[in-house]
Amino acid sequence: MAGVREDVIGTVRERLARDGALVTPATVARVLRSEGRPVGDAEVLAVHDALRRDVEGAGPLEPLLALPDVTDVLVNGPDQVWIDRGRGLEETGVRFGDDDAVRRLAQRLAARAGRRLDDSAPYADLRLADGTRFHAVLAPVARPGTVLSLRIPSRRAFDLDALVAAGAISAEGRKVLAAMVRSRVAFLVSGGTGTGKTTLLSALLAEVDPADRLVLVEDASELRPAHPHVVGLEARPPNLEGAGEITVRMLVRQALRMRPDRLVVGEVRGAEVVDLLAAMNTGHEGGCGTVHANSAADVPARIESLATAAGLSRAAAASQLASAVEAVVHLHRRRGGTRRVREIGVLVREGGDVRILPALRFGVDLAVEAGPGLGRLEELLAR
Repeated sequence: MAGVREDVIGTVRERLARDGALVTPATVARVLRSEGRPVGDAEVLAVHDALRRDVEGAGPLEPLLALPDVTDVLVNGPDQVWIDRGRGLEETGVRFGDDDAVRRLAQRLAARAGRRLDDSAPYADLRLADGTRFHAVLAPVARPGTVLSLRIPSRRAFDLDALVAAGAISAEGRKVLAAMVRSRVAFLVSGGTGTGKTTLLSALLAEVDPADRLVLVEDASELRPAHPHVVGLEARPPNLEGAGEITVRMLVRQALRMRPDRLVVGEVRGAEVVDLLAAMNTGHEGGCGTVHANSAADVPARIESLATAAGLSRAAAASQLASAVEAVVHLHRRRGGTRRVREIGVLVREGGDVRILPALRFGVDLAVEAGPGLGRLEELLAR
């Protein structure tokens, strides 16, 4: 805190904790007097505000989380705090007093979500009450100290027009994507971490017929489509006793009993892919989701590997995939942080293999280049 040394804040914190006293201006002033420090209103309020953020908020990170454009806050030990505002990572001037301060913050945030974080369980992945995705790894497992990652949910629901204005897609690309949704094409949005998969999927779901019922299944609730009929199901990790876990695969099965017009899996990353493919092969048209992949061409191998790990043979996984998913929309994050749609491809089966046939590619300036899969894409859109 500017104007107040960290050791002063630490001394007051320890005294109040030892005495079991509440953090109030009066108790802060009392401790400062007992330490022989001059007590002025400005210093008392500065120490009080710092301690309140330490006890109730996100400590020194609170001002960063409040910035309008921040999507990620990353803490690499006490001396490095970075943010991402859509233009790549930027180091901030925020610092913690020591690694114990970072550790205390991590443990307090984890405790709010009912999770244990200590030397016996040195990492945690959870969602905070405001929707922020929080991940922590304690030192010495992590270096250069305790590492925190906070992914902040979008404060507004993007639509396709907003993505066009932001340069993520071209006007022609917008028309094609909207037509895919209207034609009930089953598709996956692929890309690496932080490429904007969830943002694009939310925008696409806003194009769904308002009369349709959307059932969303997510590991952590992030999708916020501007649609009048949305039901969300969120997975839950086990509690401190190791009980009460609810997996995405369990929720996919429940979603199928909820009369979904569109079944959406926020991120396909495990055994739930088997149930999703089965559902999309049994009359649930227009299903969609996101998947991590380095390129559109890698998506079939990624899905097949998840399905085989869940017990399907490779041949069965390929057969299910070819019948269930019709298109892939691939996103790319350029140097500097710009996120863009790079390619729309269609799935084709060749013998026992499934591959992606590029239909449309979008260049650096979003210029459109037609690919060999364009005819197949046009057939899907004409339905």
